[in-house]
Amino acid sequence: MRLFQQLWNDDLGAVVSAELVLVMTLVVLGMIVGLTTLRDQIVQELGDVALAVAAANQSYSISGITGHHSSTAGSIFIDTLDDCDGADPAGAEPACIDVCAVAPTAET
Repeated sequence: MRLFQQLWNDDLGAVVSAELVLVMTLVVLGMIVGLTTLRDQIVQELGDVALAVAAANQSYSISGITGHHSSTAGSIFIDTLDDCDGADPAGAEPACIDVCAVAPTAET
């Protein structure tokens, strides 16, 4: 118990506030860089998911049916290419997704 009391009262390893400010500054700067990279990668993956959904062929065809006393007409839908459809090369930004900075404007 006496050893614990000595360690509790020992202030040789006290943290100087300047050291703490420096360490916290480095941590915050590292978090900013990490979160920016995370944001960019999430946008990239969401763009890839959007391209995968757009690449799904949604065409369908229902043939007409004729019975003894009734009939139904058929229906067809052909999925055509949109302006943003196309191949997404590996490592490139997704098609039709532009991440751009907007200049700040003065508030009035």
